Amino acid sequence: MNQPVKPPQEAPPQRAVPSPAGAPPVVKPRSGYRFVLTCLVLLLIVAGIVWWSKQQSAPEQAGGGRGRNAGPMSIVPEVVGKGDIGINLNALGTVTSLATVTIRSQISGYLMKIDFKEGDEVKKGDLIAEIDPRPYEAALNQAKGNLARDEALLKGAQVDLARYQGLAAQNAVPRQTLDTQVALVAQDQGTVEADRAAVRAAEVNLNYCRILSPLDGRVGLRQVDQGNYVTPGDATGLVVITQLKPISVLFTVPEDNLQPISKRLQDGAVLPATALDRGGATKIADGTLQTFDSQIDPTTGTIKLRAQFPNENEALYPNQFVNIRLLLDTHKGVTTMPTAGVQRGVPGTFVYLVNADDTVSVRKIDLGVTDGDRVEVKSGLQPGDRIVVDGADKLRDGAKINVRAEADTNVQPAGAGATPGATPGSTPGAGKGGKRRHPEGEQKQDSGQKQ
Repeated sequence: MNQPVKPPQEAPPQRAVPSPAGAPPVVKPRSGYRFVLTCLVLLLIVAGIVWWSKQQSAPEQAGGGRGRNAGPMSIVPEVVGKGDIGINLNALGTVTSLATVTIRSQISGYLMKIDFKEGDEVKKGDLIAEIDPRPYEAALNQAKGNLARDEALLKGAQVDLARYQGLAAQNAVPRQTLDTQVALVAQDQGTVEADRAAVRAAEVNLNYCRILSPLDGRVGLRQVDQGNYVTPGDATGLVVITQLKPISVLFTVPEDNLQPISKRLQDGAVLPATALDRGGATKIADGTLQTFDSQIDPTTGTIKLRAQFPNENEALYPNQFVNIRLLLDTHKGVTTMPTAGVQRGVPGTFVYLVNADDTVSVRKIDLGVTDGDRVEVKSGLQPGDRIVVDGADKLRDGAKINVRAEADTNVQPAGAGATPGATPGSTPGAGKGGKRRHPEGEQKQDSGQKQ
């Protein structure tokens, strides 16, 4: 009989054969393959990370401008000059009027007339207002009548005194009668003097009915209307007059500046003072320093000064806040340079000096006073030297430079290649704003290719 053929059976998977006691176990073949594969994957990952880091650092080194193979940097130079530079003290001040007067009535009465308009400019002696003068005219006439009566009595007493003196010389009247008449004459003289004083007082009160301006200035807002009854005790008064021309500014400076200021004033120097707006950019008026306070404020360590301004255009107004620039002294004929060229680092204060071979060198300098955007150079530079004022952030000693004009720093000549010192990936002719500027020839070439 034919027996059926059995299909071949797969070999059972290999298993680790238990080893006798003390012998190392037999490792499965598949575990070794996995270990080798894992190591290879880790090595590939590490190699990829190293390659990616080098690729990222290469553009930074090429565009940093500090490598030895980097192109010349584009800079803007400026020539060191010679001139005058001032020593200025800056302070915050308040405009203050030299005279502010509240016009009040010195007598009581009805306000009959107001002879000004609010905001008018008045002169000293101009009529401001009028009060009803009739009661004071009557009082003056009464005082004059009393004076005339008492003067007549005095004359009669003086005539009697002269008569008694003649009789007394002949022993015709008692001595007591003569003495009594002398006393009566003296009494009448005192009464006449009192009447004259009363007449003068009545005249003064009558003059007070016409209120006049005591100074030149600007009239403020009216406080009392016509027809009101005014008295000397009114708190608000009639109006306020403020002097605007000239005007002063009060400001404070540190006490350390007092001695130089005092010395200059004692020497007879006139210290100019300039009033600037709150932003400190626009000049408002020019004046001079007048004086300083008699004591230092112990809480702040400052002293108060007063500067006076003509204020012809009335640009300064009371209680206005302004910046004051006081010119203390002037250094004449010194070496000056722009503050934009000053660099500070390990050498101290230095500048990048432009050499004749289109390179720069570090030059240490000693600075003096600063006036705006100019600074005094005590040592290290001479008039005529050229220094870097723009583009010095990536320079080093001995670096090559490309001098450019500040007005047009990004225009390339026709047919020129890439801009020297440009970083990889940058657009040739790109300016500070990142916009590309095409030369005229390149524009024509592009249009020809499109056609």
